[in-house]
Amino acid sequence: MAVPVEQPTLTPTKCLIRDLAEGQDVDAVFVVRSQSVRQKRNGESFIKLQLGDRTGCVEAVLWDGVEQVRPHCAAGTVVRVAGRYSLDPRYGAGITIRALRPAAEGEYDVSELTETPPVPYAQMAADLEALVGTVQQPHLRELLARLLDPGTECGRAWHSAPAAKYYHQAYRHGLLEHSLSVAQGVSALAATFPGLDRDVAVSGALLHDIGKVEAYAQANGAIELTDAGKLLGEIPLGYFTVRREIERIEGFPPSTAQAVLHIILSHHGKLEHGSPVVPCTREATLVHFIDNLGGNLGSFDRIQKTLAEGARWSAFDRGISTSAYFAPTEDERAREAA
Repeated sequence: MAVPVEQPTLTPTKCLIRDLAEGQDVDAVFVVRSQSVRQKRNGESFIKLQLGDRTGCVEAVLWDGVEQVRPHCAAGTVVRVAGRYSLDPRYGAGITIRALRPAAEGEYDVSELTETPPVPYAQMAADLEALVGTVQQPHLRELLARLLDPGTECGRAWHSAPAAKYYHQAYRHGLLEHSLSVAQGVSALAATFPGLDRDVAVSGALLHDIGKVEAYAQANGAIELTDAGKLLGEIPLGYFTVRREIERIEGFPPSTAQAVLHIILSHHGKLEHGSPVVPCTREATLVHFIDNLGGNLGSFDRIQKTLAEGARWSAFDRGISTSAYFAPTEDERAREAA
């Protein structure tokens, strides 16, 4: 059933969020990443949406017809939107919606609406297997196999989970991409600093965000916190997941268990950032800093996807607390010089 303020045209226009321009009329299909109902100054309601496709997200607002529209634009819903895109000096980029309805079958391709990692999944899975194979301690290798092997229930979920709701690797396989890159960074640096237990650091890096398997749910690219994620948080969920599995492995060394669990509990770095303890070991300190670095660089990847071709600067981004600059690529410099 269409939800009108004005009806979209018969055929949607294929346009990507990163290519939208000031003043452009929009009649296209997007996936709803999030929905919230707000209040105008006069007390009436309006709807604020975050719409997405494979190139990123854009905020959108619908001022009228809230009660009619709201049931048709829950997070994860694919919708057909008619409106106008503009760049407000105060509120930033957004679409003012004139009409919205659920997208009809045949009006969209799911692959155009969902973001994907830059590296193919098969390659990341192979890289993970190779990295786990370098872990020498048999109890840690067994722990990683039980929790991360895609043949297990937890491993299947971990391989497909997102790494975040919005700021970095917020897409299917994002948790694998993020955790693998953090562990690879930790592995590369472990030999540089004396006194580090590489096996503990790499294992902790691979497992540090495992609580996100239970903390997030995803549908059509929309990512929401689960009840467990809201009530307990991803760090406690991850701690108990790993601790339960450690207790099932006969002869697991208590000191090794403590070292890995400390990495999970402390990886946010500060109490005010959600860690119940701060990093107190070399291994936990290394994982925290590489995790923070990976999250920030992941934000640059997200931001770059939303920029129009040739754009150098982004708008202010809360993920990195500044605007991002992207220098011309070698190909772009060659074209400019020609």
